[in-house]
Amino acid sequence: MAKRLMPLLNRVLVEKIVPPSKTTAGILLPEKTSKLNSGKVVAVGPGSHDREGKLVPVSVKEGDNVLLPEYGGTEVKLGEKEYHLYRDEDILGTLHD
Repeated sequence: MAKRLMPLLNRVLVEKIVPPSKTTAGILLPEKTSKLNSGKVVAVGPGSHDREGKLVPVSVKEGDNVLLPEYGGTEVKLGEKEYHLYRDEDILGTLHD
């Protein structure tokens, strides 16, 4: 469903990662530990143009895990899932294993 929405300019479509609310053993985790500001990039726009008219590509690519700001972004609901649109410069960084 998310493939139907292609972000424009330097926008990035992100699906937020929802951590589990309990462990595999069944222990309930407190709400504080379940709030992570991370997500997976679903789609990216082509980039924006600088003053000379050259295309500046987006710094992340599809499939990247990214660190997101606590507030911001535009919520988009496609079917049953919720996604968020961020500008490329709003993304704080990429997460690696």
